Amino acid sequence: MTGDLAARLDLLSGEGALDVFRRATEIERTGRSVVHLELGAPDVAAPPHVTEAAIAALWAGDARYVAPTGIPELREAIAADLASRGVRFDPDQVIVTPSAKSAVFYSMLATVSAGDDVLVPDPGFPIYPSVARFVGATPVGYGVDDNNAPDVDDIEARITPRARVLVLNSPNNPTGGALTRAATERLAALVARHGLTVVSDDIYSRLVYQGERAACLAAYEGARDRTIVVDGFSKTYAMTGYRLGYLAVPRPWVERLTTLAINGYTCVAPFIQRAGVAALTGPQESVAAQVAVYRVRRDLLVAGLNAIDGVRCPVPAGAFYVFPDFSELLARHQMKSRELAVHLLEHHGVATIDGLAFGSRGEGRLRLSFASASSDLESAMERIRDGVAGLI
Repeated sequence: MTGDLAARLDLLSGEGALDVFRRATEIERTGRSVVHLELGAPDVAAPPHVTEAAIAALWAGDARYVAPTGIPELREAIAADLASRGVRFDPDQVIVTPSAKSAVFYSMLATVSAGDDVLVPDPGFPIYPSVARFVGATPVGYGVDDNNAPDVDDIEARITPRARVLVLNSPNNPTGGALTRAATERLAALVARHGLTVVSDDIYSRLVYQGERAACLAAYEGARDRTIVVDGFSKTYAMTGYRLGYLAVPRPWVERLTTLAINGYTCVAPFIQRAGVAALTGPQESVAAQVAVYRVRRDLLVAGLNAIDGVRCPVPAGAFYVFPDFSELLARHQMKSRELAVHLLEHHGVATIDGLAFGSRGEGRLRLSFASASSDLESAMERIRDGVAGLI
């Protein structure tokens, strides 16, 4: 405990990506160049009609308090978008939040109790186990399968008598693996059989490279009435600075989650919500075009990494990350993945994330984002090849 602050704050952990970003910017201030592959931030701006909607709303004075659950137009647009995935939530079951990350936070505050076991992906987004510990629960990590997607068999094997909540992220950060529809159906049956509540973080659902959308657990019988769906606008629409997300919840939980929202943030700025309406109801061509660009970048990184002796890089099915396995190469040099990440940043100007930042199963791996421009990725591959050669 530090000073007079509550001891529970010591249970929270940060994000490795932000720590690396801070160090990378320090290096840049010395005049050296750094290729940034550490952040999951699209390199494009939000679509023009989205920006215009926010500006128009501001000029119209749409900057006062609104309902804590969100403006009706946005809740309706979100419900319609979910319906296009076969997920049935009425608009009054949608609660708009200031980011998908905060939606995850509030969902876990609402569903996890002290003493619970919470099933979280490992490797996975570090905020999940952080929040579990914060509320007095124990995070129990489950692994990924051969396709780097959440492993349904391992999820079942990790269920304990105290397990109450399953946190799901498909496509997964950092692996890019995504559940197939068959695996999602199996998981829905498992959830119903064991009486689990699910927090499904679907932030990358539109960023998939086969089909239009990733499967959603809440679309399946058995899981529909016990799943909170979390999503946002940062990844799909490049609205990272808008901080806009939502959660869609089973009807019996709406009132209490609304009360939680009132205690946390009152409401999301209405002009930001107007931008969200424009994003969901306006032209979608920019999304498809960006996914096509990401596919090319993904293939560039996967081919380049797999050409390095001692590196194995699976092809991600979604999101905009690769999670290559450097274990064989690292074993030759008696190194850990963190040491490799530091070496590449400090000596070769490539910012990546050590796999251990995403859980114990991340050792031997690095996460690289291909949300950066293709020219940056080509430069990064050259620097990584030089960095690896320099280890010999």
